[in-house]
Amino acid sequence: MPPELTAAREVSVFGDAIAYFNEAAALLDLDPGVRLLLTKPSRQIIFSIPFQRDNGELEVYTGYRVQYNFARGPAKGGIRYHPGVTLDEVTALAFWMTWKCAVVDLPFGGGKGGVTCDPGSLSLKELERITRRYAAELVEVVGPDKDVPAPDVGTTPQIMAWFMDTYSMHVRQHTPGVVTGKPLTIGGSRGRVEATGRGVSLVALAQMAEMDINPKGARIVVQGFGNVGSIAAKMFVERGAKIVGISDVTGGYANGKGIDIAGAVAYAQEHHSLDGYRGGERVTNEALLELSCDVLIPAALEKVLTIENASRIQAKLIVEGANGPTTPEADHVFASRDIIVIPDILANAGGVTVSYFEWVQDRSGYFWKEAEVNERLAEVMHENFKRIREISTQRRVPYRTAAYMIAIDRVVQSMNARGVYA
Repeated sequence: MPPELTAAREVSVFGDAIAYFNEAAALLDLDPGVRLLLTKPSRQIIFSIPFQRDNGELEVYTGYRVQYNFARGPAKGGIRYHPGVTLDEVTALAFWMTWKCAVVDLPFGGGKGGVTCDPGSLSLKELERITRRYAAELVEVVGPDKDVPAPDVGTTPQIMAWFMDTYSMHVRQHTPGVVTGKPLTIGGSRGRVEATGRGVSLVALAQMAEMDINPKGARIVVQGFGNVGSIAAKMFVERGAKIVGISDVTGGYANGKGIDIAGAVAYAQEHHSLDGYRGGERVTNEALLELSCDVLIPAALEKVLTIENASRIQAKLIVEGANGPTTPEADHVFASRDIIVIPDILANAGGVTVSYFEWVQDRSGYFWKEAEVNERLAEVMHENFKRIREISTQRRVPYRTAAYMIAIDRVVQSMNARGVYA
């Protein structure tokens, strides 16, 4: 996809986030000044990243870091390397991270960063040079108590390791807590890789219990077979569910008798995609979304559930593994059809939750076993989902509105307690 189209899609997701924010904010009777503050980023940083190619040529990329809100704690959010990165995109994602952290009650604000580059065209040494210059430019404004980056699109645990090392060299002390998503050998957390998919399955299973849908034999469709979708699918299978549809960028695969998920994962790892997979009938990604199922998990792109296809969706429950897969117009259609949607800011918050655990472990110097990480993740997801259900019932609003209401209220309470320094 051309960079300008990628950026446009991301900015449109920001428009959807603002729409959802406004719906919830209208029910909270916010002070106009507070509401204005919540729609403005605290800090936007833009800088040049000069670096030398392996052949000796000099190039200059553009780096960004947006720290949207600090009311609840240091900013938290990923760093993405992509040709379509823009200030608008990064601001939108930092805004969204503010509510994502608040809805699961983490002591973080929202942040996001990026470099306008194509990591696929860069050598390992070139990536390292870009990362170290990016980190050096941010030394004064990031840190365990200021802003804690993490991996995102186009970045990896290795890139987080370079960032952490560069920061540590500048401040002259070992500081693993400056980033999360690191390799285990330098302060990463067990369970981090699986955390987002695990969180998706946890809230889905909790809602299925509310709806009297027995996991054993339940029909699940997963759009997107990357880290989130494949791990969520494996966890559903462990509970006896039947995955009747999966997909990746090459297309979808449907099998009413159930797909062998372990086999599909092995195939995707060997061939670097599902292209040519023979464990199901080939269908388009669009048709996959419309398969008859109990639970639909969009875990790929944004804006895949729209006003155009909302009336044809046959799932009883939608759990958003991706960011922004449902447009506000589609959301209203689902509400009118009594299709329950568990929103992205809760459903895929397992990743940032275990990133928080990593930050805590780094600061204490004591690291937990994976079973303890998973147990604590389940507690956070279940406790906050229970609160969302309560607000949804009390106020007679969809889960998404309830989630935003809780997140906004938590941020506003922190802002009011701190006051405005002017």
